[in-house]
Amino acid sequence: MNSVFLPRGTAAHTRLLAPLLLLTAVLQFGLPAALHAQPYPTRPVRLIVPFAPGGNTDILARVISPRISESLGQPVLIENRGGAGGVIGTELVARAAPDGYTLLMVSASHVINPAMVKKLPFDAIKDFQPIALVADVPTALVVHPSLPVKNVKDLIALGRKRPDQLHFSTSGRGTVGHLSGELLNSAGQVRFVHVPYKGAGPALVDLIAGQVEFQFASLPAVVQFIRAGKVRLIAQTGVKRSPAAPDTPTMEEAGLAGFVVSSGFGILGPAGLPRPVVDRVNAAIRASLGSAEVKKVFAEQGADPIGSTPEEYEAFNRSEIARWQKAVREANIPPE
Repeated sequence: MNSVFLPRGTAAHTRLLAPLLLLTAVLQFGLPAALHAQPYPTRPVRLIVPFAPGGNTDILARVISPRISESLGQPVLIENRGGAGGVIGTELVARAAPDGYTLLMVSASHVINPAMVKKLPFDAIKDFQPIALVADVPTALVVHPSLPVKNVKDLIALGRKRPDQLHFSTSGRGTVGHLSGELLNSAGQVRFVHVPYKGAGPALVDLIAGQVEFQFASLPAVVQFIRAGKVRLIAQTGVKRSPAAPDTPTMEEAGLAGFVVSSGFGILGPAGLPRPVVDRVNAAIRASLGSAEVKKVFAEQGADPIGSTPEEYEAFNRSEIARWQKAVREANIPPE
């Protein structure tokens, strides 16, 4: 620069040097920052549903995903990866890069599996970053219309007359439906036979076809079939009656004290997800639940919108895992 023959400190020297210094600073510091400061997300986001299409997790995911997509400014693509009671799809996300482009929608199986599966290929707490608890959903006890029962008392009486002859379908071993059926066996002193399927959809199809007699199902998954008369709702398992079924008694009202089962549905990411990404997705989820359209659909389906913080969701998962481990021990159900 001295070869320009401008004395240092002069106004001309300063005018010449300032642009060059600015350019050097931009090249050294500004360019890398610009490259790494691209806002999330910049491409479509996969939302893994670890169950077959048509089940309760799939239904809720498809209700909220368009609104989440609007908030994020990128498509949210539902990808069903069913199998092993939700383990296959869940493991996929546990092993995914923590960049926010592979997320997971879970049901109660996520907090039940630690009690039911001897060797999970992941840690239900340590391998995931909680983002938000989306909804709480009561479970419905539905029977095939041909079954001569109108309430829980009738079902238990028929089960005692026909031990090992009445079957209940579920979306797999260790699911809320399975544990609810086993709790009914214990509380009612009956022997109903568990028939596991690879997803809630196939389990419901066979119930409607009359291949099995009854099912404990998520209310959102069966409400349309109840209204169409394809299955009969005889009880629900929440603490109180759902607005979607105000005339149907709870299991406690039917005489089974302490029989309360509900399901938490939430969205997780892989462990190590950056906090700005967690907050961005959490905000998008909460915005989706504030939509009048989503509120309407959830109410019709019997789902209670939650929209928790990540910290609240982590506390929920920890408490539910402990609760189900206790319930499984008390029901004498061996893990496999």
